[in-house]
Amino acid sequence: MDETVLTPLLDWLDLAGVAVFAFTGALLAAREKQTFVTMGFFALVTGVGGGTIRDLLIGAPVFWIVDPWVSVVCFAVALVAWFTPSAWWEGRLLDLADGLGLTAYAVLGSAKALSYGIPPIPAILMGVITGCAGGIIRDVVAGRPSIIMRPEIYVTAAALSASLCVAGSYLPAPRGAVWLCAALAGFALRTAAIYWSLSLPAYDRRGKA
Repeated sequence: MDETVLTPLLDWLDLAGVAVFAFTGALLAAREKQTFVTMGFFALVTGVGGGTIRDLLIGAPVFWIVDPWVSVVCFAVALVAWFTPSAWWEGRLLDLADGLGLTAYAVLGSAKALSYGIPPIPAILMGVITGCAGGIIRDVVAGRPSIIMRPEIYVTAAALSASLCVAGSYLPAPRGAVWLCAALAGFALRTAAIYWSLSLPAYDRRGKA
């Protein structure tokens, strides 16, 4: 199925996810007291990283190459980060925004993969990659431990949204409603993890000598 069948809601999810992730990248550069050029670079690679990998894997045109507004959004949020005190964005507010971007982007990734004829399980994985890969790239470039190396619920929230998106595609329900419910379900899980410090059990099976 051609990409043109995607609805305006999916396009909105795309730009919203890009904006949130780009902002987290710009803020990380701000905390490190980097130049605006570095801040813009972090905003771009964080915002488009996951979607770029997804598009290359499913054989789609790389979205930020064909849509000039994506780069504009990335540099716009970098400007916002540059001209505002980083203290404004500390704490749970940014974590919640990141969680919303994570799950919205996971839904986008799975929905786009399905539209290109990708089978259900790989489509779910495309959603997880879309939601998580940009943050991983950001952390690796910054030389800090990635969130996926901690037991807190993060990737699981993306997987929940992606799974519900794919499962909902088999229901006789409007796609917009399915996407919205899938994104909100993952966001609710991520929010609960933030407020109540929920995490998955870590491996602790020690080998015997």
